[in-house]
Formats: sequence, C-alpha cells, structure tokens
Amino acid sequence: VQLVESGGGLVQPGGSLRLSCAASGFSFGLYAMSWYRQAPEKERDLVASITNDGGRTEYGDLVKDRFTISRDNAKNTVYLQMNSLKPEDTAVYICTRGGFGVHYNNWGQGTQVTVSS
Repeated sequence: VQLVESGGGLVQPGGSLRLSCAASGFSFGLYAMSWYRQAPEKERDLVASITNDGGRTEYGDLVKDRFTISRDNAKNTVYLQMNSLKPEDTAVYICTRGGFGVHYNNWGQGTQVTVSS
C-alpha cells in the first residue's frame, strides 16, 4: 500500500489549497479514505472522511463548511479542498486508508500546510 500526498504549501489567511492523495497497492474503490492533520506537539486529528463510493462524507468540527473531501476512483485519488484557511489550520496533512470506524495502518508521508501572512 502506498499513499502519496501533494499540494501543500504556504498560503495567506483566507486563501485556498487543494491537496491530493494518490493511492496504489490496493483496490482503492473498495475503501473509505480519510484525511488527518497533525500540528507540532498536538495529537493527530481527523479532518474528513469519505466512503468508498463518495456517497457519504464527514468532517471534523473545526473544518466543517470550509473543507471538502472528494475522490476520483478512476484515478485512485482522494482530494481535500481547503477554503477560508486560518493560521490554526497549519499542520501536516496526512492521507489514510479507512474511515467511519474502520481503520488500517496505512499512512502517507504527509504534506505541510502553512497558513501565515
């Protein structure tokens, strides 16, 4: 299993970024996928999850109404559209296989998102 995140970077408050996670080594369309984030000296928190068919999503309270998770099963890729970014969104964003109570020990290396003026 391989999960490779991309799309992070430095953005000003109020800006937007779109993260991607390219998956390989498993039948992508059969699994829920999730994004987590981890800031320095903080626990890893759930950002968003999406079911295998994209029919259901869930979000952490701090990102609801600002972030959108989506997936393209033909491209084996899950996305995270982040709008209205705040400095407190600064973290490493990590893609993982699983969600909705079913989790696997498969994690990407993460992509750094820094929100700062």
